[in-house]
Amino acid sequence: MMNFWMVVAYEMVSAADEYWFGFILNHMLYVVPHMTFAELGRYFKKDRASAKKGGFQKVRVKARVEELAELLPRAILLGTEERLNIMKNHGNALEAIVLKDFCGQEWKKNDTPFWIAGDMVIDGKQVQVKLNSAELTNERVFQNNFPELLPN
Repeated sequence: MMNFWMVVAYEMVSAADEYWFGFILNHMLYVVPHMTFAELGRYFKKDRASAKKGGFQKVRVKARVEELAELLPRAILLGTEERLNIMKNHGNALEAIVLKDFCGQEWKKNDTPFWIAGDMVIDGKQVQVKLNSAELTNERVFQNNFPELLPN
């Protein structure tokens, strides 16, 4: 069962106006722009950190291959999956690609929390960019920053 409290809490505090969802299908890199939180929510999966990393609950954005294929009509082709190899962290690489391709700007590391700002601003909107399999959030975020949102 999904950690609904964590999803609801994330939506309550998120600064994002919209979400851009990146994925690889048949070795090609795509992004689906302008998704709502509810649309992205179709792909939320419950997960848990390893015991070595604390064992806390987390939520991932993880679509199956069939679901990715259904997104193709809305998706924009960004090139081959090798484009992600510009950085070790492929989530950061996707942010850099989106920022360069859609805004003509160079990417800089941004550790601003999701409740303060999106990953970038596109057309005046705060945008959160997520690559398939990325962590959306985890319970530690709420323990440390929003304890009032934890379930009783």
